[in-house]
Amino acid sequence: MDADHRPPRTPGLISVQVVYALADEQTLITLEVAPGSDVEAVIRQSGVLDRHPDIDLTTASVGIFALLVGLDQPVSAGDRVEIYRPLQVDPKAQRRERAQRQRAAASNEGAA
Repeated sequence: MDADHRPPRTPGLISVQVVYALADEQTLITLEVAPGSDVEAVIRQSGVLDRHPDIDLTTASVGIFALLVGLDQPVSAGDRVEIYRPLQVDPKAQRRERAQRQRAAASNEGAA
C-alpha cells in the first residue's frame, strides 16, 4: 500500500494513519482496519515495522494525535497513530551545556 494514496473505502472498516519520522525521512501510511483494533494491531498491519526494522514496540512510545497511549488503546476512525523515537539528547543536559557555553563566551568577552 502506497503511503501517498488513501485506500478505497471498505464497508465496515475505519480509516487511520500511522506515522513515523526520522531526521531525514517521514513515513505516513493510511490504512483501513476493523473497528476496535488497537494501536499495536494497527502498527503491525500498516507495514511500518517492515520499512523501519529499528522500531522496537517493547520500548517505543506511541501516541494518537500527540497524546501518549498504550499499545492496547483502541483506535477510532481518522486517528493518527504516531510512533516516537527516543530522544538523542536529554533536553535538560542540552540547556545546561548551552548555558555554560554562553557564560564562558561572556567571560571571555569581559576579559578582552
